[in-house]
Amino acid sequence: MRFLPIRLLPDNTAFDFVRYRFAAYAFSLLLVVATLGSLAINGLNLGIDFKGGMLVEIQSAQPIDPGSLRSRLTEAGLGAAEVQQFGKPNEALIRLDSDQLGTTEAKQAAPRIRAALGEGYEFRRTELVGPRVSAELFRDGALATALAVLGIALYVWFRFEWQFGVAAMIATAHDVVVTLGLLSITGLEFNLTAIAALLTLAGYSINDTVVVFDRIRETMRKHKKLPMAELINLSVNQTLSRTILTSGTTLVAILPLMFFATSTLLNFTVALVWGILIGTFSSVFVAAALLLHLPTIRTTEAEAESPEKAVSQ
Repeated sequence: MRFLPIRLLPDNTAFDFVRYRFAAYAFSLLLVVATLGSLAINGLNLGIDFKGGMLVEIQSAQPIDPGSLRSRLTEAGLGAAEVQQFGKPNEALIRLDSDQLGTTEAKQAAPRIRAALGEGYEFRRTELVGPRVSAELFRDGALATALAVLGIALYVWFRFEWQFGVAAMIATAHDVVVTLGLLSITGLEFNLTAIAALLTLAGYSINDTVVVFDRIRETMRKHKKLPMAELINLSVNQTLSRTILTSGTTLVAILPLMFFATSTLLNFTVALVWGILIGTFSSVFVAAALLLHLPTIRTTEAEAESPEKAVSQ
């Protein structure tokens, strides 16, 4: 049995993406500037994975008063513990930095927290990471993300031409950086789960971009006299249904996870949802249009008509 391909948009779709490329560049630049500003002012809300210390997630049958808990922990000799509501009013996170925990005291911190809080609290999660391990995890996570973006660019370079590799690297780095900015602006915890989200996003973003680039290369072979701007528009429009359907079905799978997931996966799902949206935007409006500003990747019209004449000139 032969199945017909699903098309969300008609075959004769002819939206002029190239025409709006500078508006897309301006929007992307605005997002990058906002990201850099937030990173400079707010930084990242580093989790225990990267900062070191202890993280305890608690739940109570009654709404939790962070101020009251903070006072009780201070009186118990645990220092200036950070207590914040997380999720529901009866849920909270208790953070103790590595500076507040000695090597021997760290093992005793959890029982002391239980004793200070008393009955009526359920300890749902307890994490303890030393400062040396956390520094190594942060360095390795940042290195893994940078190498992933560079590896993607090299793959596209050898798969197509170097101009495609440069455009793909810019678009993928844009998606990763802007998603990092979202984590900084919202204050979501930046930990190993967030690194996993950034790496997943990089792979997802380049998947869409490679599909568009492959269609551009195919269209270049069929329409040798077509101007580059029209060729890009034609290729992006031909793959637009596939791009929207892929992004839409992925969002359908992730959105329920974002709304109903536990606090542990909130930063992962939020980063992925935002990354899919911004990655689709960059694949359609930014990545392909960047080829117009790079050295030519095709023969000119005169060379296509008469290669011998072009050589003689």
